[in-house]
Amino acid sequence: MNTASPTAASRLPLYLDLIRWDRPAGWLLLLWPTLSALWIAADGWPGWHLLAVFVLGTVLMRSAGCCVNDVADREFDRHVKRTAQRPVTSGAVPVQEALVLGAVLALAAFALVLTTNPPTILLSFVALPIALVYPYAKRLVAMPQAVLGVAFSFGVPMAFAAALGGMEWRLDAVPAAGWWLLLGNLFWVLAYDTEYAMVDRDDDLKIGIQTSAITLGRFDVAGVMLFYAIHLLSWAWIGRWLGLGGWYLLGIGVAAAQALWHYTLIRDRSRDGCFQAFRQNHWLGFAVFCGVATDLALR
Repeated sequence: MNTASPTAASRLPLYLDLIRWDRPAGWLLLLWPTLSALWIAADGWPGWHLLAVFVLGTVLMRSAGCCVNDVADREFDRHVKRTAQRPVTSGAVPVQEALVLGAVLALAAFALVLTTNPPTILLSFVALPIALVYPYAKRLVAMPQAVLGVAFSFGVPMAFAAALGGMEWRLDAVPAAGWWLLLGNLFWVLAYDTEYAMVDRDDDLKIGIQTSAITLGRFDVAGVMLFYAIHLLSWAWIGRWLGLGGWYLLGIGVAAAQALWHYTLIRDRSRDGCFQAFRQNHWLGFAVFCGVATDLALR
């Protein structure tokens, strides 16, 4: 009897758990600002090709990132109740197997990038090391969420490069607006990942790793709200600078209302409230994207 197929099939649930397949909020946090940038760069509908590249590429790279992150954090995760049963931490998926899966997913994402243009391909080589560095930043940096912010925002300049970069091999194909939007989006990542860090603060203090929630201390809630404000105000200003109008500002307003709701969830610093705020952040990004797409469609 051939037992190879059942064995292979039995690994699939573990791989899906490893890449957080049942928790799409993670890749949605990357997707919405990337699509917003893609729509802005293309001045509206970007076409099916670029849409497929960035949607599938976002899912694949976030999944690859989960593999690398879980390998890097496996010793830390053993001491955190919420993460102790992750496949690599529990030993269900060996380290080498997780890294091979991550490499395959990253190569699949790179294959998609190869269908775009030279500037986007060049930027992908910049994006990869940033994504790989983040899991180790919490050992060295007081606010590693800033490193994550760059990694999670790099789809923005890549979207501009894909839509506007042309066919020359050059790294300066992204206009200033693309980099300003990346910087503004970084503050959104700081906001929601600080909420995430607030969930595990007690465990992280025991382990000895650094997070923005620990660095901010009693100013954590104020910091989160300040990060939200900087993100939304910067995107509102950049959008107006680029000619977006009332529908775009309405999307920003809906996102701001959600940020205020998140304040009610995190102000008492309860684990459940902070985790709920983090998990609902993708709706904030969706509101901004809807504002962008609607404004451009109704011009």
